[in-house]
Amino acid sequence: MLLRPGGLPREAIERVLGSPLDDPPAGSVDPEAPLAPGMLESHYAPRARLRLRADRVHPGEALLAFGAKLPPGTEHAAIVLNLSPGGDLVEAAANLFSDLRTLDQADVATIAVMTVPDQGLGEAINDRLARAAAPRSK
Repeated sequence: MLLRPGGLPREAIERVLGSPLDDPPAGSVDPEAPLAPGMLESHYAPRARLRLRADRVHPGEALLAFGAKLPPGTEHAAIVLNLSPGGDLVEAAANLFSDLRTLDQADVATIAVMTVPDQGLGEAINDRLARAAAPRSK
């Protein structure tokens, strides 16, 4: 069972096991006692709201980009950081948290986040982004 995607992609683990990994059953994660660190719905959340799978940038937003092709409106972004201009998932994973912190320090209300492919390390990156975008419990 894969509790949380990480630095070793699901596909690599499955290749060694010779079978697919299961995911934890829906609703099985106890928010008071998670099975692994970072399994809470909201984790590593910046103050700014994250807008995932952004295909355009609204004026004044920060942009967390991925790859060479930037979305329309990038020229109106308050600040732009690119996880990996060449689309390398290893580079993107290495830059994720420092880039989020830097963008959050720009004091913007929203960080538009471009789509990151959901294979290999992209699964772990998207997991962290979804947790960072989740509503925070008080």
